[in-house]
Amino acid sequence: MTRPLLIASLTGAVLMLPALAPQAAAQTAMPFALDWRFEGPAAPYFMAIDNGHFEAEGLSVEVAPGQGSLDAIPKVATGAFPIGFADFSSLVRFIDQNPEAPVTAVMVMYDKPAFAIVGRRSQGVETPADLEGRRLGAPPPDGAWAQFPIFAAAQGLNIDAITVEPVGFPTREPMLAAGEVDAVTGFSFTSYLNTVRLGIDPDDISVLLMADYGVAHYGNVIIVNTDFAESNPESVTGFLRAVAQGLRDTVADPEAGIAALAARNPALDPELELERLQIALRDNILTDWVMDNGLGNIDAERMALSLEQIGMVYEFQNAVDAARYFTDAFLPGDGSLSME
Repeated sequence: MTRPLLIASLTGAVLMLPALAPQAAAQTAMPFALDWRFEGPAAPYFMAIDNGHFEAEGLSVEVAPGQGSLDAIPKVATGAFPIGFADFSSLVRFIDQNPEAPVTAVMVMYDKPAFAIVGRRSQGVETPADLEGRRLGAPPPDGAWAQFPIFAAAQGLNIDAITVEPVGFPTREPMLAAGEVDAVTGFSFTSYLNTVRLGIDPDDISVLLMADYGVAHYGNVIIVNTDFAESNPESVTGFLRAVAQGLRDTVADPEAGIAALAARNPALDPELELERLQIALRDNILTDWVMDNGLGNIDAERMALSLEQIGMVYEFQNAVDAARYFTDAFLPGDGSLSME
């Protein structure tokens, strides 16, 4: 039997989530800024639209594609969008550099970030230790590469024993497929699928999710403009509740989630995006911790460790304050979303 997916309340208690919340008399517009294109992991948001969950919360939601977390965060911080989706570590740095910016995280979607080392077994890369003496392709702006020193420290790797090849995003996976590098840094579901599409046998590909090897970071989170949230707290909570219901619908019928995506992006490859969605659900969203403790909230000790690790690769300009980067004040307090 599948374990229930929970939305933790502020007190830690878990109650039953109603199928639908009462519909408001007027619709509140809440355009949503994604961090990237309309790909498989975005399916829950479109399921929440198509299945009426946002409408039932009195919300009118349009989803806009993005060009990365550093695109989505300023959109929300400036009020161009009231709510968005971005990498948590990027958010922490943005807030540190812009301490007065009215933005914070309100719900964790990726309990584990997709930061990974993707290697070739035929090139000798199956474990972190195998990277020593081999060639690692890493785009300098890559989010996974930014976490590599933390990963290396946690695994006791000698970075000087690894030949790091600066590569471009378009050439990263082709170089891996051609054997010009033995492994690359990247997003797990992106670099893996790109390498498979280049003709490499999936059994020859190793995916080392950094979160499984000592990196404590959270992944992508839902962020809000705090000025908007202060004026519209019920709308923010309703948005989060609707997203959770959209996720439940997507888990129950992933193909329908991809169909909802395809309706907005007819050029996508449904088979590829279904696999991308399933990888994200398995590795990043429906983790053991989430299944046991609930979707959306954080573990305080893990958060403290993550912030300490961020400090290994980034020099904070202001006092580190976990409460400034994340609040559970808008998480639905009425309970659990059954996956059965």
